[in-house]
Amino acid sequence: MESVSTERSLLLTSRSSRDDHGTNTSIGDDGEGTWGGGSATAVVVLSTLIAVCGSYVFGSAIGYSSPAESGIVDDLGLSVAEYSVFGSVLTIGAILGAIVSGKIADLVSRRGAMGISQLFSTAGWVTIAFSQGAWSLDIGRLMIGCGIGLISFVVPVYIAEITPRNLRGGFATVHQFMICFGSALTYFIGAVVNWRVLALIEMVPCLVQLLGLLFIPESPRWLAKVGREKEYEAALRRLRGKNADITSEAAEIKNYTEMLEQISEGTIKDLFQKIYARSLLVGVGLMVLQQFGGTNGIAFYASSIFEDAGFPSKIGTVAMAIVQIPMAVVGVLLMDRTGRKPLLMVSAAGTCVGCFLVGFSFLLEDLQRWKTVAPSLVFIGILIYNGSFGLGLAGIPWLIMSEGYLCFRYSRLT
Repeated sequence: MESVSTERSLLLTSRSSRDDHGTNTSIGDDGEGTWGGGSATAVVVLSTLIAVCGSYVFGSAIGYSSPAESGIVDDLGLSVAEYSVFGSVLTIGAILGAIVSGKIADLVSRRGAMGISQLFSTAGWVTIAFSQGAWSLDIGRLMIGCGIGLISFVVPVYIAEITPRNLRGGFATVHQFMICFGSALTYFIGAVVNWRVLALIEMVPCLVQLLGLLFIPESPRWLAKVGREKEYEAALRRLRGKNADITSEAAEIKNYTEMLEQISEGTIKDLFQKIYARSLLVGVGLMVLQQFGGTNGIAFYASSIFEDAGFPSKIGTVAMAIVQIPMAVVGVLLMDRTGRKPLLMVSAAGTCVGCFLVGFSFLLEDLQRWKTVAPSLVFIGILIYNGSFGLGLAGIPWLIMSEGYLCFRYSRLT
């Protein structure tokens, strides 16, 4: 029976097929039954836009260090090692934020977690903008990392919990798109303003989200989970519209919450059962491939790579931004049509070619050959890498990880 229920959950959670009319028939992230359609009300759209301001902050934090590198190094006299610490400490902060993100989101609510993340991010950007040395830069960068670590969890969860099932997949992709958009726009802006002004500009979406959180409803599922029944029905009514029939969805939320209360909470040890071995290997393996494939090195230090290759850094970073957004859009459009695996294979192959071209061009420079061609090869290689990464590797591993988690959670309910 256990294997049957597991296969059932795998089919239900991983499927993202559509019926003949284009309606999404896959199971939602809540493991619900058959509740389906709904329209995107103004409140749902506004709430999603406010939430993905955090996704933009995530992307801008990733994109900041590349256009700001030359200005920070020149103004503050940082060594290569000191600036490398500044670039990488963001990841340390993100790890810390991600570790506690689930607990904070459950404890203080989804809106509360987003607010806390933006307080960290705002304080971090202010610290960087007025820094006079390496230590203050690192502290500011670490604070931003903690903020985006929270955002990486709570924004997708909030969007999934407020949107109707038939629109959930489309709305969820906005999170990844805004990360790409934030990174790309930061490359553009960083090409025309100095690093201190850029840091102050990056505060704007933080403040927009902090202010916007006052005007959007809390997640009905979180309200139901903490026993605030009247409030969750009111929030659901506000999200679906005054004339919408919320009886079925409200009952689904209540029943699901009661089911969660009846089962024991999963542990890390449970993941290492034989039935989860393949899913765990695929999910973790894809995340390792994504993180160790060079994305942070290129995103954080693109300008110095271009300079070392003898290619104009501003032209290079702006071109990266131009390529990044369209490829992210293409990835979103193709994901359900081609499937995860083919798109992921094409993306991985493209990043491999991009890395090879960059490495080969620097080898040619060391050998004192094709000196006029090598800079162009670096430029082409980075554009191929950036475009290919945005096509699949940027978002698909996160999606597959979430689907694996849903499979684990749903199998415990069945």
